[in-house]
Amino acid sequence: MAEAVTAAPQNYINRQTMAQKMKSYRRKPGSFIVMLLVMISAVITVGSLFFLVAYILVKGVPNITPELFSWKYTADNVSMLPSLINTVILTVLSLLIAVPIGVFSAIYLVEYAKRGSKLVKAIRVTAETLSGIPSIVYGLFGFLCFNIAFGWGYSLLAGVFTISIMILPLILRSTEEALMAVPDSYREGSFGLGAGKLRTVFKIVLPTAVPGILSGVILAIGRIVGESAALIFTAGTYAQVPENLFSSTRTLSVHMYCLLSEGLYTDQAYATAVVLLVLVIGINALSGAIAKKFAGNSGSKKEK
Repeated sequence: MAEAVTAAPQNYINRQTMAQKMKSYRRKPGSFIVMLLVMISAVITVGSLFFLVAYILVKGVPNITPELFSWKYTADNVSMLPSLINTVILTVLSLLIAVPIGVFSAIYLVEYAKRGSKLVKAIRVTAETLSGIPSIVYGLFGFLCFNIAFGWGYSLLAGVFTISIMILPLILRSTEEALMAVPDSYREGSFGLGAGKLRTVFKIVLPTAVPGILSGVILAIGRIVGESAALIFTAGTYAQVPENLFSSTRTLSVHMYCLLSEGLYTDQAYATAVVLLVLVIGINALSGAIAKKFAGNSGSKKEK
């Protein structure tokens, strides 16, 4: 009985709130139209995403067979396992090159360079410009520079350096934004306690900015895994695990492109798309969990 008495005023308040909203929409029809457009856009976006994922799963899951995970690629099994291994190797090596350079460059721009200087502005404009360049342009640059000028030919190393240059602006800008989001009060408090500049950056600022930095790394991983144009010109299309850094190779995205371009292995291409989708989702989930862990650790340190 008491619950019914307490629920009645709440229902009355909810009805009053809805009535006020409807009156405001009648007075301002533009706000209702904007809200309707936002809801329609959200439904279209989410619906398109679910349709795309469902379409790939329906087409690809029935075609996943044990032969697709054979160690050696042949025209009979069309194995994707070598390409999967190559994708992991290329991703790890590219991040080992691009992440330290991008993070340290961002630290210099935010913490050491003079704020508002022309050099900093020029670097930011250049990084934003390079982020918008199509990947095939990076592929042509890598082909002319690493494959021909350096004499590496179609090799894993040429693909790694090309991809590292391609994701460097993304990591630089995301790390810079993450460092700029750290309040200046953290730096001032560290300086007030007698810590130096280097200790403040690596003990206070950088750990606080780790979740934002990892967000940029996640985006970079997604771009590496889904890249094909730049790697066709540099790493090649050889469907085997490379013996060394100067061996030609192909990643999962290039493998899927080759299967579709041949026109004989469409079903296997859909199966490769499923594995690629699962790989990207798994990497994003793992990176997100790591980012949350770092964010939780930094929050507990702040409370202490």
